[in-house]
Order: sequence, then structure tokens, then C-alpha cells
Amino acid sequence: MTNFEGAYGPYSITADDEREVFSYRLALFTAALAQVGLLLQWRQLGGASLWPWLPPLLIGVGLALRWIHIYLRPLHRALQLLWLVGCLGFAALAFNAGPNGMAEAIANNPRWIWAIGPFFAALAGIGFKEFFCFRRPEAIGVTLLLPLALLGSLMGLLPTAVSGSLMGLEAALLLVLTLRKFPMPAAADVGDKSVFAYLDAQRQQPGS
Repeated sequence: MTNFEGAYGPYSITADDEREVFSYRLALFTAALAQVGLLLQWRQLGGASLWPWLPPLLIGVGLALRWIHIYLRPLHRALQLLWLVGCLGFAALAFNAGPNGMAEAIANNPRWIWAIGPFFAALAGIGFKEFFCFRRPEAIGVTLLLPLALLGSLMGLLPTAVSGSLMGLEAALLLVLTLRKFPMPAAADVGDKSVFAYLDAQRQQPGS
């Protein structure tokens, strides 16, 4: 157990905190690997049989959002809701197009991006949190490139090849981001636990 002095008093980083942080990093790393694998297969072999990459991608981001530390609870819940809506969008896409026809369905009808886009909005939210906390340039790349690629494709402003390249760059940056996180001390991802305690106390006050 390691003790720290926070903005609202002392706090400790426990073994449970360290396990939770490692789980967050591992989940995000799994998602990053899955996204890289999916995009590489799409580029090299085409859009068929991409679906096996989706479970580790979707579950990885979902678990990362389970263990991420965000001071503002409404923001945390909003990212989890976006993830859930996006997962439902992927399920609807798979039901309509079949597991092996999902990529072709998106290419032929970009409006499917409205359905799956909330998932990537949640992922971009993780990137923004990482940039806000650690000022890592690869994190802001994840935050900006995802909406640029998806909205550019949805609005017909970017060719499919350009959107795919932007997504590939974002996936590579996410992988770099996750790899750079493992050597960091757990306290960096936990944040100031005294702030969490203060915010919880504020929420429990009558009339709050």
C-alpha cells in the first residue's frame, strides 16, 4: 500500500487498485490489438470473415470502461451508454447483413455508421481522457481521427480508402498508447482518490 496526499486529504493506492489498473490497461490493449488485426485483415484480404475480431474489440473497450477512473460520474456513465448503443448497432448490422457481410454493408450503405458510431465515440472518449490526464500525443490522435474518419465517410467527404487509412493510423496510435501505459505506476491511472471521495460525499448530501 502506497500513501499519497490528495487535494482533499490523504489516500492510499491498494493492491486492489493496482489489479484494477492492470485490468484496465490489459482490456484496452486487447481492444487495440483486435482493431489493428481487423483493419490489417480488411486491407490485405478484404471485408469477409472480419467478425472474429469484433468480440475482443467490443468486450475490450467495455471492460476498459468498467475499470477506467473518471472523476465525473455522468461522463463515465455516458461513455458506457455509448458503448452499449454501439454494441447493439453492431448486433443489428450482423443480423441484417450476416457476420461475413458487415464490412460490405457499411461500404454500400454508410448510414450504418449511425448505428455503430456510438461505440467508436466511446473509444474516442477514452482517448480524450488519456490525453486530458497525460497529454500523450497518440491519445489526441485517437480522439480526433476516429470521428474524422467515420463522419467523413458518412457524409461522403472522404473516399473509403482515405477513411480506412485514417482508421488504420488511429488503431496504430491506440496500440502505442496502450503499450506506453504498462510501465506507468498504477497511481497515475487511479488518480486522486480524495477527489472521488469528495464527489461521493457531495452526491450523498441532502438535496444534491
